[in-house]
Amino acid sequence: MPEERVYTEAEINQRIANELPGWELREGWLRRSYATPGFPHTMLLANTIAYIAEAAWHHPDLNLGYAKVTVKLQTHSARGITDKDFELAKRIEEIALWKPGEGSAFDGFPKNWVRGS
Repeated sequence: MPEERVYTEAEINQRIANELPGWELREGWLRRSYATPGFPHTMLLANTIAYIAEAAWHHPDLNLGYAKVTVKLQTHSARGITDKDFELAKRIEEIALWKPGEGSAFDGFPKNWVRGS
């Protein structure tokens, strides 16, 4: 397996600003919290994140509360932030905040759904 490039703090912050609004770098981890309408939705979101992470063979740390999911990403083998973290963060963001668009055949959840917090 080729060695993974670990990004510097300045590079990470630049990529967050350009590619991942709502995410932050804290204590060496890419982090993002999502607010949910309640515990069932928290579990649905956590399981969705777990599913896509497993498919990517890259595993985040998740912190779950009644109405909140916090995602922490770091490439453990590289002991830092790599392209794997950015790619998974983008995918999580896309899936976590997805809602049916206007004109969609889907009605969408009638209450508030997941949102960045």
